[in-house]
Amino acid sequence: MERYRKKKNPNIKLRYNLLTAFIYVAGIILLVQLFSLQIINGATYRETSNTRLARESKLYATRGSILDRNGNTLATEEMTFSLEMYKTKIENSLLNETILKMINTLEQNGDSYTDTFPIKINPFEFKFANEEKKNEWLSKYELPSNTSPEQALAYFKDKYSIENDNVEDIRKIVAVRYRISSEGYSATKSLTISTNISRKSALIFTEQNDVYPGLSVGQSSKRVYPNATLASHILGYINSISQSQYEANKDKGYTMNDIYGQTGIEYVFEPYLKGTNGIRQIDMSVDGSIIDEYIEEEAIAGSDVVLTIDANLQKVTEQALQNTINDVRNSTIYNANAGAVVVMDVHTGEILAMASYPNFEPTAFVGGINSETWKSYNSAENNNPLINRAISGTYAPGSTFKMVTATAALQTGNVTTTEKVNDTGIYPRGHNPQCWLYRQSKRGHGYLNITSAITKSCNYFFYEMGYRVGIETLSKYAYDFGLGRKTGIELTNESAGIIATPEVAKSKGETWTVGYTIQAAIGQTYNSFTPLQMARYVSTLVNGGKQIDPTIVKTIINADKTEVSKEEIENSTNQRLNLNLEKVNDIEISDQNLDAILRGMKGVTSDGQGTAYSVFKNFGIKVRRKNRFCSKRRKCNKCLVCRICTL
Repeated sequence: MERYRKKKNPNIKLRYNLLTAFIYVAGIILLVQLFSLQIINGATYRETSNTRLARESKLYATRGSILDRNGNTLATEEMTFSLEMYKTKIENSLLNETILKMINTLEQNGDSYTDTFPIKINPFEFKFANEEKKNEWLSKYELPSNTSPEQALAYFKDKYSIENDNVEDIRKIVAVRYRISSEGYSATKSLTISTNISRKSALIFTEQNDVYPGLSVGQSSKRVYPNATLASHILGYINSISQSQYEANKDKGYTMNDIYGQTGIEYVFEPYLKGTNGIRQIDMSVDGSIIDEYIEEEAIAGSDVVLTIDANLQKVTEQALQNTINDVRNSTIYNANAGAVVVMDVHTGEILAMASYPNFEPTAFVGGINSETWKSYNSAENNNPLINRAISGTYAPGSTFKMVTATAALQTGNVTTTEKVNDTGIYPRGHNPQCWLYRQSKRGHGYLNITSAITKSCNYFFYEMGYRVGIETLSKYAYDFGLGRKTGIELTNESAGIIATPEVAKSKGETWTVGYTIQAAIGQTYNSFTPLQMARYVSTLVNGGKQIDPTIVKTIINADKTEVSKEEIENSTNQRLNLNLEKVNDIEISDQNLDAILRGMKGVTSDGQGTAYSVFKNFGIKVRRKNRFCSKRRKCNKCLVCRICTL
C-alpha cells in the first residue's frame, strides 16, 4: 500500500500545478478585460450608458371578435395608434412646453386625450358628484373647503411651476401633470396619453421625436360594433377597467390603462376575449429621443366567441319588436314603451334571436362614455335602455301559465283529458272571480275539456284546476318547468323570477287564501318570470317534458384555431356569474296528456274560437309544433304527439 501511494504522488502534483497555472492565466485575462473596460474604453462605455435607456412597452393584444352562428361580425377590433409618455431627464419648463405642444397637436388633429383633472374652465366649476367628494379632494391637497375652482387651478399652476399666464394653456398642462402625479410614470413605465390618435398625429410625433421628448407612438386597437345597436344587450359593452376590477385582475396582466368587459358577452367571456399582451423594446436617449425599437415578445390575440344567434334574424326580430310597440302605443290606450322577444330552438335550447327594447349603442362606451349619454341610458324617462328585459325583466305570465296548471292537473289525476267543466261565468269560490268572457258578454264558455279550455283560454276552467291541485303541487310543477329560477344563460344580470307561494305572501305581510291559489293558476298574484324562462318552459313542454338548457354561445375559437370545450365554457360561465345551479330533472308527461295540451295550444292560433286566431288567421305560416320528434325523442310520424301537426 505504501509503495502504491508513493507511485501515484507525482501525477497528483502535476495536475495541481497545471490547475494553478490555468487559474493564474485566467486571472490575468480577466484583469486585462477589466482594464480595457474601465480605463482604456471606460469613457466611451460610460457615455453610452448615460445616453441610452432600454424601456419596455406593452404590446397590446387584439381583443377577440364576437360572431354570430354564421360567422358574421358583431364586435371586432380596429387598429389604432396610442400615444405614451416616458419620464426623461429634461428640465421642468421644457416638460411643460412639451406637454402643451403635444396637446395642441392632438386637438388640431381632432384627437382626444385622457383628462381626469376635476376642474372646468369657461366657466370655472368643479367636476364632482357631490360636495362631499369635492371637500375630500381639497383636503387631500390641504386646500380650504371654501377654495374656488380658480384658486385651485392657481395652486396647481404653482405646484407644477407653470410659466404661462393663459388659462386654457395652464389647464392643458395641469391636466397631464395631474395624471403624472396621480398615476406615475418613469423611464421604463409609460403614461398612456391617448389610446386612439389619428394617423396624422402619429406621423408628427414619430417623425419629430426630437421636438416631443419622451413621447412614443405605439399601435393599439379600438372596439368596433359594425351593426350599431344590433344585439346590444347580448354583446354588452366595454369600458376602462375600474379600480376594483384592476385589483382583482392585476396578477393576470391587467393595468389601469386596460379596457374591461362590463356587461353581456363582453364581461362573461372577458378572460377569453382579452388575449395576452406582448412586449415592445424601446431604446431611448436620456433626452427622450427614440434610438431603436423592436418586438421582444409577440402578443397573442384574444379568442373569438361564436354566438348561437343569427344576425339577420336578430335584425328582423328587433325591428318587429319596435314596430309592434309603436303600433300598440299608437292604436290603443296602452302606453307601450318597452318589450322583449326570445327566439329559441325548442329542441337544442340555442337562442336564435333575443331582443330587448329600447336598446343602446355599445360604441358609446368605447373610450369612455360622456355623462349626458350615461344619464340618458340610466333614465326611467327613457325606459332604461341598458336593461335586458329578456332576462332581467320579470312579468306576470298570465294565460301562458295555464299549461303549467294543465300539466299539474292531468299528471296528478285531478282531471282527465275528456272531463268537461261548465263555465257559468262566475267562479263560486274565493272572491268569486269572473271569466274574461263573462266580463265582455255576461256569459260563460259552457262545457269545456282541457284542450278547448286552453284554446279559449277559459279562466273559469283553470280556477277549478288550481283549486283541485292546490298551491303546493302547482308551485312544484312551475319550479320543475324551470320557472322561478335562473336558466344559466351566458349573460349578466339574469333574474330568477318569483313563483307564487304562501311563503312569498307571508314575506309581504299577507295571508294566503284560496283566492290567491285560483289566481295563481292563471298566472297572476306573485307569479313573475322572465321572457327567457317562459321560452324555456314552453320548449320543455313541447319536448314532452325533456328539459332544455338555454344557451347563447355556440363555441369559442382560440387564436391557434383550437376550440374550447363545452365543459370549460360552462365552468367559466358559472365562475364569472357566480352560479351554482340545481340540476333540472325531466318532467313526466304521458303522451295522452301531452297530446291534449299541445292540441289546445295549436287551437289558440288555428281554431276559429282560439284567443289568438284573429291575429294569426292570415299569417301564412302554421303556428304549431314541428313534426320532428316524439315525446321520447324518437323520429316518428305515428305517435299522438306528432300526429297533432298533421290534423
